[in-house]
Amino acid sequence: MTLDTVKHAGGTPDIELPWKELGLREDEYARIREILGRRPTGAELAMYSVMWSEHCSYKSSKVHLRQFGEKVPANDAMLVGIGENAGVVDIGQGYAVTFKVESHNHPSYVEPYQGAATGIGGIVRDIIAMGARPVAVVDPLRMGAADHPDTRRVLPGVVAGIGGYGNCLGLPNIGGELVFDACYQGNPLVNAGAIGVMRHEDIHLAKASGPGNKVILYGARTGGDGIGGASILASETFDDAKPSKRPAVQVGDPFQEKLLIECTLEVFAEKLVTGISDLGAAGLSCATSELASNGSGGMRVELDDVPLRDSTLSPEEILMSESQERMCAIVEPAKVARFMEICEKWDVIATVVGEVTDGDRLEIFWHGEKIVDVDPRTVAHDGPVYERPYARPAWQDALQADDANKLARPGSSAELREQVLRLVASPNQASKAWVTDQYDRFVQGNTVLAGPEDSGMIRVSEETGLGVALSTDGNGRFAKLDPYTGAQLALAESYRNVAASGARPLAVSDCLNFGSPEDPDVMWQFAEAVRGLADGCLQLGTPVTGGNVSLYNQTGEAAIHPTPVVAVLGVIDDVARRTPIAFKEEGQLLYLLGETHEEFGGSAWSQVVHDHLGGLPPKVDLGREKLLGDILISASRDGMIDAAHDLSDGGLIQAVTESCLRGGQGARLVVPDELDAFTFLFSESAGRAVVAVPRSEELRFTDMCGARGLPVTRIGVVDGEEVEVQGEFSIPLGELRTAHESTIPGLLV
Repeated sequence: MTLDTVKHAGGTPDIELPWKELGLREDEYARIREILGRRPTGAELAMYSVMWSEHCSYKSSKVHLRQFGEKVPANDAMLVGIGENAGVVDIGQGYAVTFKVESHNHPSYVEPYQGAATGIGGIVRDIIAMGARPVAVVDPLRMGAADHPDTRRVLPGVVAGIGGYGNCLGLPNIGGELVFDACYQGNPLVNAGAIGVMRHEDIHLAKASGPGNKVILYGARTGGDGIGGASILASETFDDAKPSKRPAVQVGDPFQEKLLIECTLEVFAEKLVTGISDLGAAGLSCATSELASNGSGGMRVELDDVPLRDSTLSPEEILMSESQERMCAIVEPAKVARFMEICEKWDVIATVVGEVTDGDRLEIFWHGEKIVDVDPRTVAHDGPVYERPYARPAWQDALQADDANKLARPGSSAELREQVLRLVASPNQASKAWVTDQYDRFVQGNTVLAGPEDSGMIRVSEETGLGVALSTDGNGRFAKLDPYTGAQLALAESYRNVAASGARPLAVSDCLNFGSPEDPDVMWQFAEAVRGLADGCLQLGTPVTGGNVSLYNQTGEAAIHPTPVVAVLGVIDDVARRTPIAFKEEGQLLYLLGETHEEFGGSAWSQVVHDHLGGLPPKVDLGREKLLGDILISASRDGMIDAAHDLSDGGLIQAVTESCLRGGQGARLVVPDELDAFTFLFSESAGRAVVAVPRSEELRFTDMCGARGLPVTRIGVVDGEEVEVQGEFSIPLGELRTAHESTIPGLLV
């Protein structure tokens, strides 16, 4: 077989290449030929195919994502924004934090353990590529119906993969979500987030500058696992008629990644690199093209020098492989020897595979022949941009007209009590301890809050107590009813969770999970969700630092609910002043902050009791959310509250149940005069929280709320060993605990 060189490609224009099999459209292949002025070589085609995939190029979403940069100004804390491996924000005292959320949805359905494990590995490498030490991970998950047989295959494998990889890295898992819904049956969502900490001067960027500087590939050898992996697997819908995608899923080695982390941090400490990138989706194709296009020159790479696990790999396969635990660094010649010494110390394979040139081309050689000669920007940044057609779905009006507020409500106190127990025992509201107990949440000794708290919190400085909080939230049911409002509700809940823990929200990352962009209904959902999120971030003053789009979460014609997952990062000056959710002291006064309305569209009650989805989601008032956040932060800082819990899925009764069980104390609740017991307990109105106030602080707290115009209502007291709604019912904590904690193990064990 003739080696397909650049020279050969120029002389054989009619050779047919498998562009369609690699996921390219005919017009995209024609555009590649136009860019090159000839047909591509096989290696060039491999690079363009993975880099122009939906997963890597954002070709269907770019036109909408621009709103994050155009509408939402960077605040004073923003140090690195959209476009790098991860965003970076200033948290004070010379510290910076980098954070990001990514998706590994399709690989995790095909191979749950490895798909989820390598999702954690990939997001952690994004963090270390910015120059930071990773300090924590989170895992927002969406699974199919809790009682479906395939959920028993996917969920345990995913949890084991997340725990197995993260625990081996020594990174605490401090938060996340687990949501069950039949819409995710064929397309579970495995999103992964990570946080890293660095000093301001340690920030590193993905760029290759300085002619003569060496390109060093270090970490694991390149293998045949993950060829085309996330880049192509995540760029089409699942179809049972197609061959197995199993070979496309990467295989992870967390112990190799741990060595890679420590090696990279030591290299940073000695200031040995001028640019760096991880090898994630699209592998070498991505790292070389992005480093070169972001730098000031070109790059020459000798592909023969890439360390391989499989000597039979073709150059195309080497370029497309997404084998894990690999990084690419740009190093000045005088520093190469020391770089290699550090890699040898950590038992990390490191090889010079090329150098930065003073040209403007990315040139790759194989067996002495040039097989790639491209403008790197055309590969990394100038892919196709589609303005996909979109339109409000024909069924949207009927869905919204199916008003959940008209569903049959409990007719007696006994029925109200029974529905409370059904709610707290339902898979989505039940305790997720079966999952979180498989994760190490306190390794490194800096975790101060972790699930089931409203947000995870990590101490950054032992000397001052400076810390950061992170929450991830999203409600696909709300977004199905109204994607604009649903995205803002996700943002508001995540913002509220961070504030409830006592931290000041700073910035946002997102993971936008949707169906096929080729469906105008789905693209309308996506466009509306992005618009809603951008408008919401503008109002809250929380810029988007980066994120991820996951499309084609669809099996045949069945798309998932639109699921924008929003991560909010906050900063707290002293973690000793954090606010937990637990009611711990008898006599604490319970106050409801915010206003309660009859809002049941997309609610947990409508799902659990009636298996219903319809109507409108709760209204959003982001001005009120910001005020609520300010009150919660001030009250936490000044010692006015002992506990706080946001009200979201399941309403007040779910929040009170969780806080009582967390602290081992009961509560007596009184229904306010303006509300009926049902609305009081189950409404999911936004902009609300329940707080426990020491009696000594009651007047100071209520005066602050009144002075700032936040509605505040005393609704009860922490007392006894049951949850009592006066005049309606009481439930012993033991009965609540059994209902709340037995569901998930019963389904999966």
